[in-house]
Amino acid sequence: MQTDFSDLDSFDRAILAVLNKDGRISVADLARQIGLSKSPTQARLKRLEGEGIITGYRALIDPIRLGLDHVAFVEVRLSDTREAALGAFNNAVSKIGEIEQVHMIAGNFDYLMKIRTGSMSEYRAVLAEKISTLPHVASTSTFVAMQAVKETATMGALENVS
Repeated sequence: MQTDFSDLDSFDRAILAVLNKDGRISVADLARQIGLSKSPTQARLKRLEGEGIITGYRALIDPIRLGLDHVAFVEVRLSDTREAALGAFNNAVSKIGEIEQVHMIAGNFDYLMKIRTGSMSEYRAVLAEKISTLPHVASTSTFVAMQAVKETATMGALENVS
């Protein structure tokens, strides 16, 4: 079941906005920031998790500090776009660790991928050995990022929540 953002009350939206910026905040501090006591805040947090609105908590890791500073965006065209082919592609692409994001696109190609590696030679190996061998891949086009101007792990839409 999908929840519309407008279905959430101001306290739920405030919880999401605070957690979007600091997922490690204590329940007591979260309650203080949103203006509720701890028990109802904790109940709301559990409900948001139970409904799948909050899907988990994770550390944000700086890939540059780990030497993973080569980013390529790849347009992928498939030879078959029937549902079974899309499913096979989606399933296979989810298993490749170097692929950070994959989006199905309405346009001149079928998918756009964001791939992160340590170097151009590592990227070429990923392209040749993993991406090109994915089910139904007809062609790819690569665009190498020179600099990340804006890259966030938070949902900007939650910044102006009221």
